[in-house]
Amino acid sequence: MDSMPSPTLTVGFDLDMTLIDSRPGIKAAYEVLAAETGVYIDTDLVVSRLGPPLEEEMAHWFPADAVAEASDRYRAIYPETAITPTTALPGARESVAAVQALGGRAMVVTAKYEPNAKLHLAHLGIEADVLIGGLWAEGKAEALLEHGARIYVGDHTGDVRGAHAANALSVGVTTGPCDEEELRAAGAEVVLPDLTAFPAWLRTFTAA
Repeated sequence: MDSMPSPTLTVGFDLDMTLIDSRPGIKAAYEVLAAETGVYIDTDLVVSRLGPPLEEEMAHWFPADAVAEASDRYRAIYPETAITPTTALPGARESVAAVQALGGRAMVVTAKYEPNAKLHLAHLGIEADVLIGGLWAEGKAEALLEHGARIYVGDHTGDVRGAHAANALSVGVTTGPCDEEELRAAGAEVVLPDLTAFPAWLRTFTAA
């Protein structure tokens, strides 16, 4: 009797501080915004806590009635200032390729504005099969469930919550603001120091 084909493996990845080190680019974009608006922004503090949506960060620096306008301006500044300085984190391209080598689909689900996220992937040659922006924490489950992701990889406790809301395995990496203890306390089933360890882990996981 023929066995049923197994569903395609789909693995989701966060973007900022999971696949890419966007701190230099984000810092540069905020510095331009601060210069334009005359508003003080501690850009080192900003890049130490990447993950949540842009508007949440803007609310620390701008009055509530100015957050939307400041966020729109930041997104407009971003392509010219933030793409070139941003680098791929170690193992990022290899991790996406490892999913695809197993016949799977690699998707990126990020809180970042999707057009700017797309620019990052194109500039760095990270060839994800699907990109969905504008989703944070539990909201990421919307895209993960739609595409049947079994695994979601991220650097923030919000990513762990998103994975679990989608009934996906949470793989944490300690390349962002959250350390191993925080990620495990949030419920991450697997924590890796960075993505260089991911391809081997994935091969073992799928062979089990």
